[in-house]
Amino acid sequence: MGVKERRAREKEQLQRQILSAARELFVSEGYEKVSMRKIANKIEYSPTTIYLYFKDKADLLDSVCKETLLNLLNTLEQLKSDISDPVETLRKSGRAYVEFGLKYPQDYKLTFVIRPQFQKGLGLEEGSVGEQVFNYLREMVSECIRQQVFRQVDVETTGQVMWSAVHGVTLLLIDFPDFPWTERDKLIDTVIHTTIEGLK
Repeated sequence: MGVKERRAREKEQLQRQILSAARELFVSEGYEKVSMRKIANKIEYSPTTIYLYFKDKADLLDSVCKETLLNLLNTLEQLKSDISDPVETLRKSGRAYVEFGLKYPQDYKLTFVIRPQFQKGLGLEEGSVGEQVFNYLREMVSECIRQQVFRQVDVETTGQVMWSAVHGVTLLLIDFPDFPWTERDKLIDTVIHTTIEGLK
């Protein structure tokens, strides 16, 4: 490995280290209480070093959330290879979405709860990773309509209905783990099944 390649790898490793430290501190201490200096102290670098990679704390939060959304998108995209049964793909996608949120609850809350409190919107701007995630839902709904499995429904509204269902159950399970929920898998599957059946 040459000097140039080694430096590029070291730069990437440091960037990931910064993101990891920021994610941990945002969750444990609250975004508003975390400073760039505190993040720098955690990784034993100067704040100046962090500013070489990120322009400010908001940029750091955006980067952490973008990484989470990319991971979610990759998880969903793996299910789209076979759309011979679009309803089953949509069902699996809904399930994968909820499981992702429950597997990475801190990242999920940073992206969908904490970030919107400090920055406008949900990060669904045109061309964003967030928009790509939502477009995935739109495409699945459109395919169900195209194959005449769903009645002719408004794609935008239906996509939002699906997201509302899976996001709602995800956040409730994360925020209220001590609530006497019914069996978890049964709850998740029933929410998704009931939503899809209502669209047929």
